[in-house]
Amino acid sequence: MANPWAGEVRLTLDGKARELRLTLGALAELEGELTGETVLDLIERFEAGRFSTRDVLTLIVAGLRGGGWRGVAGDLVSADIEGGLLECTKVAAQLLARAFTTQGT
Repeated sequence: MANPWAGEVRLTLDGKARELRLTLGALAELEGELTGETVLDLIERFEAGRFSTRDVLTLIVAGLRGGGWRGVAGDLVSADIEGGLLECTKVAAQLLARAFTTQGT
């Protein structure tokens, strides 16, 4: 079960429940993928509802990697993600919220 106090969010990928979280290393990788932007720019897009599917994918990959997954974004092309894009968007937003708050949101 995901521990919100540890910043974890759960996502079912190919039938397997995975715990995602944005560790410091995962955040550094994420920022590297943003090409000239910061995580704060990404947060602002989510808060304004101006995020892209690429933003969602980048956050999901970072969260998976922070949770111990060793895959890359391309591995998700044919993956069965329970709840689809809507669930991924929800999980991405929760990852950001849980990484940058002191409460278990």
